[in-house]
Amino acid sequence: MWLKLLCSLLLIAGASVAAQGKSRWQGCLPADVDAAEVISVTPSSAGSAAKKITVTMKLNQIGARCRAKRLVDARGKQIHFYRLTGCWGNPPENYQEILDNQQKELAQLRRRYRVVEITCNPSGVMLH
Repeated sequence: MWLKLLCSLLLIAGASVAAQGKSRWQGCLPADVDAAEVISVTPSSAGSAAKKITVTMKLNQIGARCRAKRLVDARGKQIHFYRLTGCWGNPPENYQEILDNQQKELAQLRRRYRVVEITCNPSGVMLH
């Protein structure tokens, strides 16, 4: 009986910790960004799988925390999520202009925010 009670308590505690980890930034994340969303993929090398970095992993890496309903990094700089464009199988005619504008916009945002870029290709599959 004690064993069942102990196991139940451990399961409840484990579920509580898991729920806290998932919702740690939930109150501060933008509505269109999920904590489990893949933001970048490191291509696989010979024999290894591609490494996927999630929003949660990145926020942990930069020491993010919620402050007054705003997500900030370890230095207190507000975090801004930016969805990248440019994952075209067959790019549009003005693709270079689109990419140039994106770089200008990112440079401007970086002056004010800690920018977390979200890949347009979360699968990591090479597009041709």
